[in-house]
Amino acid sequence: MTESNTRHGYAESLQVFYRQGITRDISWRLAKLRELKKAILSRVESINKALWEDLRKSEGEAYLTEIGVVIGEIDYHVKHLRRWARGKRVPTSLPFLPSRSRIVYEPYGVVLIIAPWNYPFQLIMAPLIGAISAGNCAVLKPSPFAPATTKVLGEIVAAVFDPGHVAMFEGDGEMVNRLLEKRFDYIFFTGGPRFGRQVMEAASRHLTPVTLELGGKSPCIVDRDANLEIAARRVAWGKFLNAGQTCVAPDYVLIPAEHEAAFVEAVKRAIQLFYGENPAESPNYTRIIHQEGTKRLMKLMHSSGQVVVGGEVDVEDKYIAPTVLTGVEPDSPIMREEIFGPVLPILNYKELDEAIDFVNKREKPLALYYFGPSASAEKVLKHTTSGGACINDTIIHVGNFHLPFGGVGTSGMGKYHGKASFELFSNLKSVVISPTFIDNHFRYAPYKHLKLIKKFM
Repeated sequence: MTESNTRHGYAESLQVFYRQGITRDISWRLAKLRELKKAILSRVESINKALWEDLRKSEGEAYLTEIGVVIGEIDYHVKHLRRWARGKRVPTSLPFLPSRSRIVYEPYGVVLIIAPWNYPFQLIMAPLIGAISAGNCAVLKPSPFAPATTKVLGEIVAAVFDPGHVAMFEGDGEMVNRLLEKRFDYIFFTGGPRFGRQVMEAASRHLTPVTLELGGKSPCIVDRDANLEIAARRVAWGKFLNAGQTCVAPDYVLIPAEHEAAFVEAVKRAIQLFYGENPAESPNYTRIIHQEGTKRLMKLMHSSGQVVVGGEVDVEDKYIAPTVLTGVEPDSPIMREEIFGPVLPILNYKELDEAIDFVNKREKPLALYYFGPSASAEKVLKHTTSGGACINDTIIHVGNFHLPFGGVGTSGMGKYHGKASFELFSNLKSVVISPTFIDNHFRYAPYKHLKLIKKFM
């Protein structure tokens, strides 16, 4: 859609469509989800080509982190939606018997979904699935930095949805600002904290509820008793997947000094295993989204610590090799912002309490990773706060449909995936149904039986 669409009230037309009540029908929602799956599966080759063009993402990584995740999310909603939508009965407090109480899930109305460029297919489709499942209409705003994927998304949306049900608007930040001037019933934003604050400020003008899926510096603590080979392999996978452009990528590693050298060598072996001797020639290694981002990462890399693995940069090709830094100071430039690239700083600690304290002195992360024994893992979980966590692994909690995903504090607010997506895009309406064959006079003035009322309550 173009700028003229917003001028002519195109967003308001979705409100008209929503008020017709079509989206409230569960069978209709299920049909749309099945149509969406069919449209995606018929365009897998086009999606792969688009992701390669935008990010040089391999077919395997595209399916693992984008297409497969979306298909799995659709299947999960189709399987469970009827049960979720039934709502549930809840007990009624004694003073209000024989009334009956239940929770009803109803859609918000028209929701705005603003997506980023790092997973340009998954991070717009996953929230859309939740919005459709819950019975909403949706306005989609993909990132301008992934134009090839945006084109395929537009084809899918046009093939599946009535323009009054789901509409997609292309454009830069100015288009986002124009959309945020409109009044929506819910806003779902994925991106950085800086722009997240702007979205929340805009939403506050209409008191619109917001979900912010942000990011931050997700720490990885490697303990003395950790299996270093496994830890290095899983950290390297989580860090260098999508060339580090993942909101839950391990941002930095905390490890005892005596294990640092062995860990670095193990990471080096993992990189070679994944991408060969020269990752620049690997079809499985993604590129940075644009040259500006490449220059930013190169500047961070050269201003903090020492490069001990990788370090090669080709700005024109938007390539940065999988890189490891040691000798990194806690206040160095690379530790002041989310890296969002394939550069892994390593810092040392003496005792586990020191590592926990280091994490707690910083903003609450979107994810936290710990490698080591179960007893110490419980201690780390108990004494830190994060949106999610993995013990002896990285990232995989995001792919479990049974787990809600989201941040806390500056890493975000609101949880989605699976049932959590359905609930996120639903208004949980409390309903009490009272009979008329009996009327309890205790609740009416002048409250002659106050002692009895106190006893019941």
